[in-house]
Amino acid sequence: MMQLKCVAIDDEPLALEIIKKYVSDYPALKMVNTFEDAISGAEYLKSNKVDVLFVDINMPDITGVDLVRSLPEKPMVIFTTAYKKFAFEGFELEALDYLLKPINSSRFGAAVHKAIDYYQFKNTSQTNEDEYIYVHSEYRVIKISIRDIEYIESMQDYIKIHLLSAEKPVLTLMSLKSIMEKIPAAQFIRIHRSFVVAKAQIRSIYNRKVKLRNIELPVGTNYADFIKDWSK
Repeated sequence: MMQLKCVAIDDEPLALEIIKKYVSDYPALKMVNTFEDAISGAEYLKSNKVDVLFVDINMPDITGVDLVRSLPEKPMVIFTTAYKKFAFEGFELEALDYLLKPINSSRFGAAVHKAIDYYQFKNTSQTNEDEYIYVHSEYRVIKISIRDIEYIESMQDYIKIHLLSAEKPVLTLMSLKSIMEKIPAAQFIRIHRSFVVAKAQIRSIYNRKVKLRNIELPVGTNYADFIKDWSK
């Protein structure tokens, strides 16, 4: 049976005990070590490979963010903190999730299931026909169904992934080129330097515009080449 090796680092002994108790509830997890100071934890991680790191952001000797930043090989990181204002600091490090103290069991469980899914995703041979992708958004990893993507919009350093199932798009720090490497080329088409659309969601093409459900997007590429590519 798969077991993800876990380490927890927190300067609060009670917080460590709670995390250890939660981890013990999941057969897929194994707590291999805990540390009450960040420096000892960092030294251990530099010579021992683990799968999941639970680490407090606000610690006296070194912050959890600086600890993770110093690691040459990063595990899946789940930040914990009592201060919501620290959430953004973990964004650049692509944390798997972010748990606000006091951590309740259901929220912890959601993070665990995300870690298991993400581990299986990263350790299974992938093809261009995968059913979902993972992106980092709102300080955590988001799982997105390929079939749920209507179109993707470039916002300079960010992209917006517009979904069929949600009114609010997923915003992530990524280029349009990078996201196109993750999605099946046969199912999507770039119509403009700022837009990639799902072929299956195109309702009509008229006057150099593509109509989707509730929006029209401009075709900025060579129109003849676009028509040829879309009809493949």
